[in-house]
Amino acid sequence: MVPFWKEIMQFHETKLAGAVLIEPEPVRDHRGFFVRTFCHEEFATRGLETSFVQHSLSRSTGSGTIRGLHFQAPPHAEVKLVRCSRGAVWDVIVDLRPESATYCQWQVFELTADNMLELYIPRGFAHGFQSLCDEAEVSYLISTFYAPASASGVRYDDDCFSINWPRPALLMSERDRAWPDFRRRATPDVL
Repeated sequence: MVPFWKEIMQFHETKLAGAVLIEPEPVRDHRGFFVRTFCHEEFATRGLETSFVQHSLSRSTGSGTIRGLHFQAPPHAEVKLVRCSRGAVWDVIVDLRPESATYCQWQVFELTADNMLELYIPRGFAHGFQSLCDEAEVSYLISTFYAPASASGVRYDDDCFSINWPRPALLMSERDRAWPDFRRRATPDVL
């Protein structure tokens, strides 16, 4: 058993530059577990954002619910650290940085309350998820205050990305359904 004072977080690079999958390692005993979900020192050592000015929580009711794909445009672009605190989600990130070698590519991660995985999402990415169960909660640490004028998104079914969602999109906001096609924006290089 790992001593209480030596809990560990494993940081795994993803196929999208700058995005990191974080695997906390809980310390377990007869009472349950204790796990570190954020450490300023460990993030700073890796050159990751350490200042998070907002902490948000979303609850989705209904398997197949989609939230996203959202981002904030400059000058309010944001870093997010997300984890599923209840249930399970199919979490998707899309690289929207025109200068990136992985521009317009996406990657998916299954985040669950049981696996405790966290996803570090850099500035310049769109983010969304689909709930895989009837109740799912996602916790967000966010580096920038919400700026309504900079809030934007891309369609979950945009042909530019061809994301293969695991379930039919049963529930979603009208705003998320109405985002313009990425290639048809006045300026597709939004970030």
